[in-house]
Amino acid sequence: MTTEDIRAELQQNIDEKYRAFHASLVPGIGTFLGVRVPKMREIAKKAAKEDYQTFFAEADVSVYEELMIRGMIPGYAKLTIKQRKQELERFVPYINNWAVCDCCCVTYKFMKKDQDEWLAFLKKYLSSEKEYELRFAIVCLLDFFINDTYIDEVLELLADIQHDAYYVKMADAWALSICYIKFPQKTEPILERETLDGEIRKKAVQKIRESLRVSKEEKERLKKKFCLLYTSDAADDRI
Repeated sequence: MTTEDIRAELQQNIDEKYRAFHASLVPGIGTFLGVRVPKMREIAKKAAKEDYQTFFAEADVSVYEELMIRGMIPGYAKLTIKQRKQELERFVPYINNWAVCDCCCVTYKFMKKDQDEWLAFLKKYLSSEKEYELRFAIVCLLDFFINDTYIDEVLELLADIQHDAYYVKMADAWALSICYIKFPQKTEPILERETLDGEIRKKAVQKIRESLRVSKEEKERLKKKFCLLYTSDAADDRI
């Protein structure tokens, strides 16, 4: 697909109601046409089979949909590990909102293989000061590394994150909540650590308590435990 083909298909699939709704959910979205994610995935998959490099060079990254497709293609194209790393290194600095970050990260299923190599790749972003570079790494950990092999290392990485940006803290809390759901005995001591950011802990417990995979009794136990351990949380029933 040429860049013109991609843009034409985007124009043909604009949903005005979706644009009005979704634009309110994504701060800093920039130019937003209003194309739904499944359609963008369909376009990205088709583009990945053809000469997508031209689109990479010509994509207008100020347009939400073009940036999204630019970020999805490396997940669908047939590339070597070296090429995938190069494409991610080019793309990640352009991420400017949580939706582009999360929708593209879930596409990188290639990280389920060669996990030692990909974990090493992500670690450089875990030390970034940039909000969405850090969120990119956290969401990739969440999507592909919460497993028997990596849970201990992932928990330590998540516990060490110190950043004031809202979307970093929310990603960290989200990841910790999934760690708890899958590995509760390993994760609870991390949530107890005094060095863990209080907002991250509070939000993680909240997300655990919202999960359908956690029993009502367990949710109540966690609420009582963490309100008692950290009195600053006790006055906030939202935990």
